[in-house]
Amino acid sequence: MSERLNYNHIAPAGAKALGGVYGYVMQSGLPATLVTLVYLRVSQINNCAYCLDMHTRELLKSGVRVDKLALLQAWVEAGDLFEERERAALAWAETVTSVAETGVPDEAYQAARAVFGERELVDLTIAISLMNAYNRMSISFRNTPQAAIEKAA
Repeated sequence: MSERLNYNHIAPAGAKALGGVYGYVMQSGLPATLVTLVYLRVSQINNCAYCLDMHTRELLKSGVRVDKLALLQAWVEAGDLFEERERAALAWAETVTSVAETGVPDEAYQAARAVFGERELVDLTIAISLMNAYNRMSISFRNTPQAAIEKAA
């Protein structure tokens, strides 16, 4: 699959705006590994190869173990491999990403609020929303995953 267009070059102000939101999230106080796990889970749900590749590489580089990455898609069944805050963030990410099907039920909100403060939950939701936007951009315009670039080289 080849790239349809490079949205970063065509709309640099828009790309910069998304980058500003990314910068906000990374300075929000949420742990970077938690945010990146959420980014990876959202990208799994959306089947975004470009983002799956990128966030897997980021997590491996930051020291996250392969077994944790391998079980991310089935985190509910992974027992204590994922910490309480990670499980709460992943559950919230799944219901927010699938908002058309879930409607983000009160039980999901209450479960997330039991673990995250108001500001943390807003920041986490911004992160989830941002990754959904990036996934849609990458899929729509066929961003090439780094692994595919390396294989072609």
